[in-house]
Parts: sequence; structure tokens; C-alpha cells
Amino acid sequence: MNSTTFSENLKKFRLAKNYTQEYVAETLHINSQTVSRWECGTTLPDVLMLPELARLYEVTVDDFYKKNSIAYKNYAQRLASVYEKTEDPEDFLRCVIEYNKLMKNDEFSIEDKWNYAFIHHVMLVYCKKVAMEWYDKAIAGNPESDPHSHARAGSCRAGLFFDIGRGDQFIRDQEYKVNSKNSRAEDWILLIDAYIKAERYYDGYAMFEKATERFTDCWEFYIYGGIICRITKQYEEALALLKKAGDMGTDFYDEKYEMAYCYQDMGEYEKAYNVYIEISDLLRKNGYDVEAEMVEEDAKEVKRLIKA
Repeated sequence: MNSTTFSENLKKFRLAKNYTQEYVAETLHINSQTVSRWECGTTLPDVLMLPELARLYEVTVDDFYKKNSIAYKNYAQRLASVYEKTEDPEDFLRCVIEYNKLMKNDEFSIEDKWNYAFIHHVMLVYCKKVAMEWYDKAIAGNPESDPHSHARAGSCRAGLFFDIGRGDQFIRDQEYKVNSKNSRAEDWILLIDAYIKAERYYDGYAMFEKATERFTDCWEFYIYGGIICRITKQYEEALALLKKAGDMGTDFYDEKYEMAYCYQDMGEYEKAYNVYIEISDLLRKNGYDVEAEMVEEDAKEVKRLIKA
């Protein structure tokens, strides 16, 4: 170890953060004389202390040993290199904060732009991996323990497949499950949902008709049938199917949301507004204040259309 380079870098990194020796000492639970001795090269920190120092100064441990340790055009680029190595979400957030400061001050170079894109690219790959892992864990559980959450997880997982360009694979997998002798209603629901995502509305409606013959008491099918009819502008049939779902009993006012969308598409804004208000009242009554506020924003948008 080149103790001179190491000590100089310790001081450089501390000053770059505008930290005093006293602040560093307090954070690391040591005394300020120890920090001073490190920076003078009289003593060196224990190896186990290096990761803590690196986190404090937001660098890599390797940076302490580089002669040209501050080779970045700005602090954000240094943090980008840290994140590239660690792929730690916390490092990503630190990096974004620094880049946002540059953007705010109109100091965003071409290098900063592609670096900013790159860290989001790395985070995208990480998020896709984590999302798929936890969707898989969610659907691996017993569907009967929490049917609504299990179904929701399956639908969101399908959405992820489409978002990452693997929608066709998802459809093939679901078709295989539906055609097996042990297929469940949820398998059929996910396939219809996937057909809708793929804009294969004819296939989706045909599957809806087959599903309702086999599973006679499943309201979810009528929601998806209504969605297909709304998208294909068969509004009266859509409303009839959604009403049937509501009569059977839905989990979270699903049919009311779709009815509001249907009225809105039909240009019947007054009816859409009334349904949104009804949903909002139900949500507030059951303690879902945040969701109620979101629906009220939809109601305000429709009300503007009424006035126009």
C-alpha cells in the first residue's frame, strides 16, 4: 500500500464532501485525532474500516489507492462509477440526486447524459430481475389463502412479460396451462388478459365465451369480457357484462371502474362522473383515502369535459 497516496486521498475525499475531521470521527465512532493521523500517514485505518469510509465518502475502496483518484469531471460521475461496481439501489439513488443537481443548474454535458441513461439502464435490469423473482414467489403460494392478491400478482407478472418483450412467450405458456386437464379459472383469466394486452381481442372474446361455460360463477371473466367489448366499441354489451359481474360480487369495485371508462368512451360524461363519485364514496367509507383521491381526480377531469 502506498500510504502517502492513501492518506492524500482520504483528505481529498473528506474535503470534497465538506466534512470536518470531527464529523468523520463522530460518524465512525472514533476520535478526531485518529482521523488526523490517517490523513497525515502516521497510522492507517483497520482494513475492516475501509468499507465504512468508502460509504461515508461515497467512493469505492479501490479509489483510496489510486494516484489520480479524482478523475471525474463532477461528483455525479464519480457516484456513477460507484454504482456501476456495486449495483446497490442506495448508490443509484445517491447518483440520481447528484445528477438532478447538475440538471437544475443546467450543467448537463453529453457525457453526463449518457451516464445518466446508463445508471437507469443498470437499474432497469436489476428491477426486472427483482420484480420477476417476487412475482414468482407470490404466485407460488396457495391461491386459496388470498385469491385477490394471488390473481393480482399473476396479472402484474403478465404485464412485466409484455413490458420486457416476452408477451408471446407468456401467451404460449398460458395456452399450454389452459389446455391441460388440471387448468384453473385463474389460468384462463390470465390468458384472456394476455390476449387483451396483445390486442388479440377476437381470441380473447372467444376464450371468454368458453371460460364462462366451464366456470359459471367466476365474476372476473365478465370484467374481461366487458373490457374487450368496450375496446371494440360494443358499449351496450360491455355494460351488460359489467353489470353481471357486479351482481355476482366483485372484490374492489372492478366493474364500476370499467363502467366509468365505458361511459367516458361513449361520451356520456355525466354518467361517468356519477360512477367515479360513487367509487370514491365507497373507497372512503372503507378507509382507502389515497385511492379515493385518485378517483376524485378522474372525476374532476370528466367534469371539465361536461362543462366543455
